[in-house]
Amino acid sequence: MELIKKRQLTKLEESILEELIAKSNINLSFNWKEELLVSDLPDGGMGSLSLYPPGVTGKERFLGSQISDCQFKDTDGVTVIASLYLDREGNMYELDMWKTDFSSLKEISTDLGKSNIKIKRHGEFFYNSIQENYSSQ
Repeated sequence: MELIKKRQLTKLEESILEELIAKSNINLSFNWKEELLVSDLPDGGMGSLSLYPPGVTGKERFLGSQISDCQFKDTDGVTVIASLYLDREGNMYELDMWKTDFSSLKEISTDLGKSNIKIKRHGEFFYNSIQENYSSQ
């Protein structure tokens, strides 16, 4: 039996999760970042993570639903799509990230809240900028 190596979030992983959570309809405890553990998924270095909030370790879990996603540019200019998934019990389950050219992620954008990124919530697209949100139809 292989043990899964769990760790704390990095600051950049935390920033993308904060953005995705803010655009979703889930409510988390104020200290969710301190309590959340993650493990890297074997995705060829694209940055996907299994998410382990308190109380789920050791339980069998199943993929539930996607609650938000966004796109940003990697440092090499290639588009990265990040999606946040819950398990069937409503707990954070996975941060799925992939580059559209299937190469390894170089770095999560540090300008998620400052630059235009595309956020999907409930089937609609919103364009996030410093001051305003625009809904496209």
